[in-house]
Amino acid sequence: GPGPYTMELLELLDSYDVQATFFVIDNDFRYLMKEITQRGHSIGVHSMTHAYRRIYASPEGFFDDLYGMQNIIEEQTGVKTWLMRFPGGSSNTVSSFNPGIMTTLTAAVEEAGFHYFDWNVDSMDAGGARKEDTVYQNVVNGVVRQSLSIVLQHDIHRYSVDAVERILVWGFENGYTFLPLREDSPAVHHSLNN
Repeated sequence: GPGPYTMELLELLDSYDVQATFFVIDNDFRYLMKEITQRGHSIGVHSMTHAYRRIYASPEGFFDDLYGMQNIIEEQTGVKTWLMRFPGGSSNTVSSFNPGIMTTLTAAVEEAGFHYFDWNVDSMDAGGARKEDTVYQNVVNGVVRQSLSIVLQHDIHRYSVDAVERILVWGFENGYTFLPLREDSPAVHHSLNN
């Protein structure tokens, strides 16, 4: 996101006093970035364009996109974030047209001061899961297998946002704590495929 359901999600998170992390792209909802940070959530760079063939064509192309989005976030929020998530994750295969690019980029972003995060629980709302109940089950089934969970979920899908309240209620009933990512948060990094 942000997207058409972001404000609804922010209101829901407020009602449960929960902060989350939003890895954002540049779109018509950029004005919501300020709302995200004002409500105490973490914000991070996802991508300015999400154009895989452009951003993974070269380190220069990637960093143009990364710094461009970092600047947009700072312009919108006053926050200079050093959190990021690679489009497709660090283990992506969409960059395979450029052999070795992810090995280069994962080292380069850390050297530049960024903290990148992958996930160890996938709601599958970006591929396969198209119903609230499926998203909920995917998250719950993934979380119970981890001692610390970083959940991948998108606020651009109605069915995924609809699942959040059930996930929060289940989490609280089962003793879980929900925290936003910070620079010193434990990171989940995938194995690199490129």
